[in-house]
Amino acid sequence: MDFVEALAELETNDDLHEARLLVLLDAFAGKDGQGEIEGLTKVAKLDFLLRYPALLEKALLVRHASIKALDVKPHERNSVESKMVRYRFGPWDHRYRRFLNLLMGKELITIRFEGRTVNVGLTPKGKEKSAEVRSQPEFEDFARRARVLKSHLDLGATHLMRFVYSTFPELESLRMNEGISL
Repeated sequence: MDFVEALAELETNDDLHEARLLVLLDAFAGKDGQGEIEGLTKVAKLDFLLRYPALLEKALLVRHASIKALDVKPHERNSVESKMVRYRFGPWDHRYRRFLNLLMGKELITIRFEGRTVNVGLTPKGKEKSAEVRSQPEFEDFARRARVLKSHLDLGATHLMRFVYSTFPELESLRMNEGISL
């Protein structure tokens, strides 16, 4: 398998995306494990920043927050997989609903409706699975960065969406499936 095939396989690996979302939800669950992320838009914007650490770094600098904990590696700035791709609704991967349904089917997350808002949280089983994922060296960066997101970008969904689009105005002008240059 060549490098391009390996990258393509990673991108289509649901387990990787599900694990990253579990780590993100865990950071927002709080010590009691009961916290939720309010809204699919907020989940998508937070995951966008978690998935692309060079862009998270830029977002933190805009908010005058420390970037020390991010520890963005050179390959995360310059590799093919580090390039964010514009989806239908900006940084909204069309697969989120599938990922969340898969996690719910595995009884790892809860989805609760409050009016038109979809709140996403971890089940006790999801909390255990997230702890297992976070203990793996491959997910240490995600876990640390998810905590940074909780500390510095735990904004309301609308405020976060506006912040993302004002920080990355190129999101609105990109064509579908075009990458953001860092």
